[in-house]
Amino acid sequence: MNRIKKRFVAGARCPKCQALDSIMLFKEDNVETVECTECDYREQQTKQSVAKPATGGIIPIRLED
Repeated sequence: MNRIKKRFVAGARCPKCQALDSIMLFKEDNVETVECTECDYREQQTKQSVAKPATGGIIPIRLED
């Protein structure tokens, strides 16, 4: 029997109930999943979101004179 290692995400707020420090991150069947301990919010990483390539855009840095 394999145990799933769940980690809390410090400072994260649940998008559904807005509870602070209630979001857990874990892998289930090799898919990243987030879940709220306060409500029934649950979201899994979709293949579409993983397949999106990085834009490679450059973030400008403003130098002070």
